[in-house]
Order: sequence, then C-alpha cells, then structure tokens
Amino acid sequence: MNIAIIPARGGSKRIPRKNIKMFHGKPIIAYSIEVAKKSGLFEHIIVSTDDQEIAEIARSYGAEVPFMRPNNLADDYTGTLDVLNHSLTWLEENNFNVTYICCIYATSPFLTEHAIAKGREQIMSSNLNYTFSATEYNFPIQRAFYFNDLSTISMFQPEHLTSRSQDLIPAFHDAGQFYWCSPSAIKESKPFFSSNSAAIIIPRQLVHDIDTLDDWEQAELAFEILQKPIRK
Repeated sequence: MNIAIIPARGGSKRIPRKNIKMFHGKPIIAYSIEVAKKSGLFEHIIVSTDDQEIAEIARSYGAEVPFMRPNNLADDYTGTLDVLNHSLTWLEENNFNVTYICCIYATSPFLTEHAIAKGREQIMSSNLNYTFSATEYNFPIQRAFYFNDLSTISMFQPEHLTSRSQDLIPAFHDAGQFYWCSPSAIKESKPFFSSNSAAIIIPRQLVHDIDTLDDWEQAELAFEILQKPIRK
C-alpha cells in the first residue's frame, strides 16, 4: 500500500506554530492533507507530530494520527529521513504492508495532485530510491557572487563573468513539496539526491519556500493571484 506521511512538529521557531497557522482561511497543513486525499493514491494519510493541537486539527481534516512522535525526533536538528524511519518502523510493527511512502511537507499549499501522481509513476516505473519535486532557478547560478566584506564581492564561478545567460546550463533545486520513497531507501538512510533519484519539475510559480514571515506573506499573495479566474 501507498502511505502519505506529513511531518508536522509543534516547535517551529521562525514562524511560531507554522504548521497550523491560518493560510487563506484554514490551517496550512489542511492543504497538504486535502491534496493527498484528492489524489486518490493513498490508503492512509498519516501526520507525524509531537503536538496534540496539530494532531486534533489533522484529524479534523481527514488525516490519521495513530502515534505521537517522540520529543527526541521533534527538535531543530531532526532530519526528514529520521522522521520517515520512525514512521515506517511503526507501520511495519503494526502490520502495514508498505509499498511506497510519500512524504508531503505540511507547508505545501501549492502542491497539486498531478505532481504527486507524476512522482508515483516515475518511482514505480524506474525502480528508484526517491522521486521528489524540484524547480528551476530563475537566474543562472553560475553568475552568483558573495561578499568578502562590506565593499567587495567575488563570484563563485569567475570563469563565467562574461558568459551569456543563454549559454549556461540550467540549474534546479529541491522544491520542498514531496518525496516518494522506497522503504528500503528510508531504512538505509540513503540520501535524497543521488543518481538513483529523479526530479519532478514543478513550475516556478507553484514553488514557495516558507521559512520566514516575509516568505509567508509572499506565498499568500501568490496563492491569491493563482486563485483568481483567468480573464478571456
């Protein structure tokens, strides 16, 4: 069976209570639960949390919370693979026959059923460890620079100082929406990004990394624009 795991700890620092903060009229985690339900791909949609309020809200939107995550897996240093490993161990100990796990982040209001389905199709057809959402950088990373001090800069790749943008190889980054995972890859803590992973490309307008309050405001504005009907 395919199982969605939505990690949602209670102790977010930069945006307090981020995973249940109201986003256009409902807790942001509701969007992740709803898109998982709409996809029709999962026998179970489980929220992994250490927080009773998050658990109650998750259940009210149709997710399951059959276990509470221990505190030692709910701090600022716990990685996604640790959370998935804990969830997978619980599932197997309770006789769930897991084919694939799809980790869906709780702050993914732009995620679509189509993207999730493409990820599932890719991992099933190619015997991969993972498939995950990604998008293209909106500026050539080869032209990036850093500050040496307050007045001088250096390029990361000075050999591209005069390169034309159209001549540079496009670069992509993790969109932070979902990861389809094989159980064996989770158990062995294999890295998400390797030659045995595939990226599902998401349009840039559907990718918003929400880590700060500024990010949150920008995401809400973008979401509002996307909801407006297209004038013909």
